[in-house]
Amino acid sequence: MRIQSYDIIPALQPYIKLICTMECDDDTDTSYIRVLPDACVELFLNYTSTPVAIISDELHKRSIVTFRMSRPMDVQMRKGAGVVAICFHPGMAYKFIQVPMHILSDTTTALDDIWDCMAAEIEDKLAGSSNNEMRVSLAQQYLFKELANGKDDLQIAHCLRQVRLSGGLITVGRLVSDTGFSQRHFSRKFQEYVGLSPKEYLRVSRFILSLDHLKKYPVISLTEVAYNSGYYDQAHFIRDYKDYTGYTPGEVVRARHILY
Repeated sequence: MRIQSYDIIPALQPYIKLICTMECDDDTDTSYIRVLPDACVELFLNYTSTPVAIISDELHKRSIVTFRMSRPMDVQMRKGAGVVAICFHPGMAYKFIQVPMHILSDTTTALDDIWDCMAAEIEDKLAGSSNNEMRVSLAQQYLFKELANGKDDLQIAHCLRQVRLSGGLITVGRLVSDTGFSQRHFSRKFQEYVGLSPKEYLRVSRFILSLDHLKKYPVISLTEVAYNSGYYDQAHFIRDYKDYTGYTPGEVVRARHILY
């Protein structure tokens, strides 16, 4: 499978983490991989007549949106498939997909269920483009137009920034205090924009931080990874890995089919 990343236009950079093309031009489907939760929403725009992928045992034929918040997804890309993949920063997809995120959390949804006829229009234009640079440019043009239709919430954006800066170690109480909302109102808005409760988002953020430590510091012990990621003890560390990956931390390190 070939993957090529592209520059994100400045207006979209606060919302989008990554844009790339993914093409499976081998003679067979790719081997399945387990993609771990990262609290992100990803958009896959299909520009071929080939089904995109099998995800968690379900075949998806056209463009899709994955809401991989707190559960892993097993993915097998189909031979001949080609997509423009767009990964949003946590909490930033709501600007473009104006459906409460908690309704779609941990699902894979057909794009035409969200964008109606616009999904088919985008697919047709991408299929008619002569190269991937044009396809990526077209995709960004559509997203740029959608900026005017969506709405920002500066308080939720501030909270997400604070979570990121703290590595998930800030408390829900501190976030509530920063917004000035009641805890109930804050939790409702947070789930609407992000897809998880504040408490669950902090837990996932700590898990994601531990994955970063695994990648950056492969020679340190798992005990050190747990400590440096803010875990109180090994039991909580192991529990999160089993919940979010289906494996123990040691099994994740050794596995070849797990993507993080």
